[in-house]
Amino acid sequence: MDKTHISTLVIALMICLLATAGCTTAPGTPGTVTSQPVTPVIRAPQPVSFNATPVQYAKVNGVTLGYREFGAGEPLLMAQGFGDTIDDWNETFIGILASKYHVYTYDHRGMGYSSEYNGSPTIALYADDAAKLIPALGYDSMDVYGVSMGSSVSQQLVIDHPERVRKLVLDSVTYDIRIPETKLLYNLIVAAGTNPNQTEGVHQESQANLNWSGSWYHLSGINKTVMLVVGTADVLTPQNVTVQIAGQINGSWLVRFKGLPHFGSKYAPVQYGENALDFLGMNESPLGT
Repeated sequence: MDKTHISTLVIALMICLLATAGCTTAPGTPGTVTSQPVTPVIRAPQPVSFNATPVQYAKVNGVTLGYREFGAGEPLLMAQGFGDTIDDWNETFIGILASKYHVYTYDHRGMGYSSEYNGSPTIALYADDAAKLIPALGYDSMDVYGVSMGSSVSQQLVIDHPERVRKLVLDSVTYDIRIPETKLLYNLIVAAGTNPNQTEGVHQESQANLNWSGSWYHLSGINKTVMLVVGTADVLTPQNVTVQIAGQINGSWLVRFKGLPHFGSKYAPVQYGENALDFLGMNESPLGT
C-alpha cells in the first residue's frame, strides 16, 4: 500500500464503537452491527525514540526478556506480533500511549533482545512469560495491549492468568489461525516457519501459532473490560472474525478503522493511539458507585 493511499485512508478513517453485551454470535456468523461515525479528538503526536531508550532485562520463567519502558502513570504491557520485536512498534503510537501511561514493550522469548530458547514453544508459554514479567516489573496486574500474534498471547494470558490483566485490547485478532477466514495468515506463518532464512525465534513462533488450539471455547468466560480493534481492509485477520469474538465476550467494545490493513497502528498511529487512550481511560462503573 503506497503512502498516498494510506494518507487517503487516514483522512477517511471512521471509528465505530459497538457495545456487545449479551451477544451470542455463533462461529462463522457475523454479528449485527449498529455503527455511528465518531470524529476523534486528535492530540499532537508525541513520538518517543527507541534508539535513545535503553533496553532493560528481566529474568522470568527460565529466560531473559528484553524490554523498554516509556512514560509514567498506570502500567500498560504491549504484546508484539508475529516476527516483530520491540524495535518494530511505531514510535508515534507508543509516544501517544506513554503520554498517559507507563508503557512497557517487550520481546517474546527467542526474539529480538530476549534470550534464545531450545524447548518447544507454545502460545501458553508466551502467556506465562507475560504473566511472570508483570510482577517482575513491580506490579500485580497491568492493562494489556496485544496485536496480531500478541493478541493470541494476550487472550491466553487473560484465560490462564486473569488476575494479571486489568483492561485488555485485542488488535488484529483471531481466535484460531486455522479457521477458513484466516487462511492467508495461516499460509504466511507456515511459509515463515519453513524458511531457512528466518531466525530460530521466528521458526519457534510459527510452531507455537500452528500448535495453538485457539480460544473460542474460553471467550465467553472472559470477564474483563475488552476492546477489539480491526481495520476493515485487514486480509490476515478479517473484520468478521473480530465481530465473532466480540459476540462471545460479554460487554466488549468493537472498533473498526475504515480502510486500514492488519496492524493498523503502523499506518494510523495517532488514531490508534487516541482510540486506546479513550478506552483505557474511560470509567465504566455504574453511576453512583
